[in-house]
Amino acid sequence: MVSMFELYLIRYFLAVVETGNFTKAAEKVFVSQPTLSAGIKKLESQVGHQLFERGRRRVFLTEAGSKLLPRAKAIMHECNMATQDLDKTIDTPVLRLGLLMTLSSRIVSNLLKKAQKNMPNVAFELIDGTEQELNNRLDERSIDFALSLDRGHKAEFGVTPLFTEGYVFAVDKGHWAAGKAEVSGEDMADQNMIVRSRCEVLSETSRYFTDRNVRPRLTYRTTNDERALRMVEAGIGGTVIPESYARDDIASVKLKGFDYTRKIALLHPRYQMSDRLEEAAKGFIKALG
Repeated sequence: MVSMFELYLIRYFLAVVETGNFTKAAEKVFVSQPTLSAGIKKLESQVGHQLFERGRRRVFLTEAGSKLLPRAKAIMHECNMATQDLDKTIDTPVLRLGLLMTLSSRIVSNLLKKAQKNMPNVAFELIDGTEQELNNRLDERSIDFALSLDRGHKAEFGVTPLFTEGYVFAVDKGHWAAGKAEVSGEDMADQNMIVRSRCEVLSETSRYFTDRNVRPRLTYRTTNDERALRMVEAGIGGTVIPESYARDDIASVKLKGFDYTRKIALLHPRYQMSDRLEEAAKGFIKALG
């Protein structure tokens, strides 16, 4: 095994780990899939071991890959720390903020307006990601905070709770359920359904209908929540959304017995920042807390 390898190969490796898929990993690091695949092969050649088992839909770490993972994260961590040290020479402190993809744009916008109003001399660098991607970035110190889900994190992250919200079923204004306070799962039999594939309660939603022997007709599946809501507005189908997604051009109704909630929080790793960045971070936590 060679003692050094290029940093971009580590980024490729971590991207595949985060996404579980070569195509998605390539999109994440802004290269073509053949380029990323060639990079992984080069890294495997350098370390002298196969790092991934290729499945039909996902790739999985081999034993060698699992051993490399914490070292790879440590390498990225040190590189990001070096960048942070260099940033000390910049007059305006920059807070790197990860944004959970399933947070409504309105909520994110309102929180950032509040932060910027209270912190006019701090700049923000924003990065979208899934829950796992944001956790990994916090571990690597490539972001300073994440607006994400509070899963009861203990030692690894500090947590500033922001709000808790439930879920509703969104339909178009002309739908028979529009205007009702609550409908049952049985009422949804043979109704058109849009699937938000990144929804945190996707499996719970499926189980909710299955337990009631209901099979809604799936008309659209998307990772884009804004697109999903536009399709709801167009009457293509209904979908389960967090309460904060509610808007004037669609109707929101409670599903009887669907009582799941999610806790949104500001997550921050427990490590020492530079003095100037630490001061900005404390101001950010205070502004949102």
